Amino acid sequence: MKTGLRALGYLALTVAVLAVAFPFLWMLDSSVKSQLEATLFPPSVWPQQWHVENYAAAWNAAPFGRYFLNSGIVSALTALILTGTSALAGYAFGTLRFRGRSTVFALFLASLFVPPEVTLIPNFLTINFLRWQNTYAALILPNAVGMFSILLLRQAFRGLPRELAEAASLDGCSRWSYLWRIGLPLVKPMLTVVALLGFLRAWNDFLWPLVVTSDESMRTVQVGLSVFVLDASVQYPLLMAAACFVVAPILVFYLVAQRQFVTSLATTGLKG
Repeated sequence: MKTGLRALGYLALTVAVLAVAFPFLWMLDSSVKSQLEATLFPPSVWPQQWHVENYAAAWNAAPFGRYFLNSGIVSALTALILTGTSALAGYAFGTLRFRGRSTVFALFLASLFVPPEVTLIPNFLTINFLRWQNTYAALILPNAVGMFSILLLRQAFRGLPRELAEAASLDGCSRWSYLWRIGLPLVKPMLTVVALLGFLRAWNDFLWPLVVTSDESMRTVQVGLSVFVLDASVQYPLLMAAACFVVAPILVFYLVAQRQFVTSLATTGLKG
């Protein structure tokens, strides 16, 4: 009975994985087909001829090199700044004791219930007032603080034994030294998660870069891909090839940080 239930569970998980992976597999499969084969009905499952030159053609059809450079700079700096601000705020809310801490944290936490679309116009007006259109500052700074990341690191710092801070204080360790030498190394897995989420959010962001950039040289990959879709709407293999190399850095980044991501889930408690 148990063996049958376990086999049924594995079967259900396999079906779910295939359902989730099917669009990506189909995208990869279509990217190496010819235009004629990609539009066949019923479609062919396996390419009759492999056209790997579709990737080079898609790359040269638009300035994807510039798009990738912009997205790489924006995503890396956003993740770095977001991790720093979240670590400082998480340490303050999770470890320090000061008047009004719970009230301030509750106000910050309430921002999670505000849809990003609500703040789009105020943020754009601010960027316009500062004359930051078509700049990296406009693409990076609005996403450099995130309440969800602060919440994750607050919970991670709250999970550390209070005796560590007390012992460090008795040894003459300042709060900054405790944070830098003891606190941050112990919550390193959660820092990796925050950096990963910040990178993915910046890389996949479409609406905000579309609003604050009008110069082609400042487009990110998501905006550039949307423009490429309009320019090459009937060239399905090229569209699929472009989508593949836009998604590829996300997969690579996740695979590199996967161990830290799993470790954070296994070792970091979410104590209130």
